[in-house]
Amino acid sequence: MRDFAVSDDPRVQAQLDRLGALSLPQGRFGLETIRELLARLGDPQTRLPPAFHVAGTNGKGSVCAFLRAMLEAGGLAVHVAAKPHLVRYNERIRLAGKLVSDDMLADLLAEVLDVGEDLGPSFFEVTTAATFLAFARVTADVCVIEVGLGGRFDATNVLERPAACGIASLGMDHEAFLLRPEEGTPSDPIARIAFEKAGIVHPGSPLVTQGYPLAAELEIERAALVAGAPLHMRGKDWHATAGDALEYRDRHGSLTLPLPNLPGAHQADNAALAVAMLRHQDFVAVSPQAMARGIREACWPARLQRLRSGPLADLAGKRDVWLDGGHNPDAGQAIARHFAGRRMHLVVGMLANKAPGAIVEPLRDAARSVQAVPVPSHDSHPAEAFGPEARARADVARALSALPDDGIPVLIAGSLYLAGEVLEANDEIPN
Repeated sequence: MRDFAVSDDPRVQAQLDRLGALSLPQGRFGLETIRELLARLGDPQTRLPPAFHVAGTNGKGSVCAFLRAMLEAGGLAVHVAAKPHLVRYNERIRLAGKLVSDDMLADLLAEVLDVGEDLGPSFFEVTTAATFLAFARVTADVCVIEVGLGGRFDATNVLERPAACGIASLGMDHEAFLLRPEEGTPSDPIARIAFEKAGIVHPGSPLVTQGYPLAAELEIERAALVAGAPLHMRGKDWHATAGDALEYRDRHGSLTLPLPNLPGAHQADNAALAVAMLRHQDFVAVSPQAMARGIREACWPARLQRLRSGPLADLAGKRDVWLDGGHNPDAGQAIARHFAGRRMHLVVGMLANKAPGAIVEPLRDAARSVQAVPVPSHDSHPAEAFGPEARARADVARALSALPDDGIPVLIAGSLYLAGEVLEANDEIPN
């Protein structure tokens, strides 16, 4: 499974095999295990550089990419904890700008797995502990840490006094986990999602958010008030609009910034949140010039990424080949806005536990054809789940080869696992 990945390095592979044997015990929620695991490792989370902690349903990875690019443009060394990896597990741990080496990764995983063997930790708890251990041992100026799932019970939520916490867009995803029945939690679905994401709030740490439906806003306001965290919400405390440029303003003043080079109108919103997080904290200084450069230079693979010429993309002939790992309704709407008024061929593969209409329905008017492919090593939806017009193909290569010679762009979408397979097959492994 790509969750655990494979490695050409035998020492890394030995530890990945151990990771692959881990699972989250059914019904276990909480931070007790990760806290005990970190305590046995000397509590590295207490020795990190200033940290930016980002949650959200969609966009949190892009916000982290913009934060990293802006901070690095300002001359700072940045650690990044990203999720999930697309091809190599190393993508999850970036140390002062570079992916963790195989030698260091093998040692980190072995150390964490050995010390926590009797705790029965999960894949995510071991990964987080290894990440924080690396961050504490390698010198950097700042950390950017992406939440994995939810926020309240995510393994990363052991940070002490982050420089700033951010919440990107909210929507429905991972309902079985985030909407599970629990006494004392909101009954309204979007409010419950907000409740879980706002669980990353910390006393004294600024909480910076997008604007949301009223039920979600009220839940986030309550969480910030209870925690004693300064709240800075879009539409109330900061404002941003995107036209020919990104116009941003808050109590500190106004900025005119470039639009992102990352495709998709929603990326301006993600860039704006990153700007707001930097402007509502006091740990590091980033100039408007560095913010502008970071917005232009930020890179985030498999999010409306146009593939380069390569072994896989060239099978589609002389046409643009786009790749997106989005798999929920909000992602589908964002992709649809990008292709608004344009025709495209859709190659879709989705895990069986995701709603098949999330991507197909928003794109139905734009899609000239729909081809369904399996997601390797995972249970995935058959072609009929995507509608009567969908045609089954054995893999992405066969789907691209079957396209008519019409020059119309093609979009490969529906799963980050599938996106990782595509990038590897096209020799575009993230670095």
